[in-house]
Amino acid sequence: MLRAIIEEVLLFVLPFCIFAGYLIVRRRNPFDVEHWSRHAFWLAIVGLVLVIGILAVEGFVTTGSRGAYEPPHMENGVLVPGRFR
Repeated sequence: MLRAIIEEVLLFVLPFCIFAGYLIVRRRNPFDVEHWSRHAFWLAIVGLVLVIGILAVEGFVTTGSRGAYEPPHMENGVLVPGRFR
């Protein structure tokens, strides 16, 4: 669960890191508030779109989400492990 949260946070932060790299390549100060104040809204929107898009793709692609989960149960005195049908 922690890995999933970290992945989504990194996806959200990715546009900000790319923009900071762009500022460094253009030899501008990446810590200057002027650059960030003009672009922060759009960087946040792009980050949210990335997170929502990846969550949607994972929801459609993940095989565990298809079918119903059958919990562990007893059949004829034998424990049958849980599985997806």
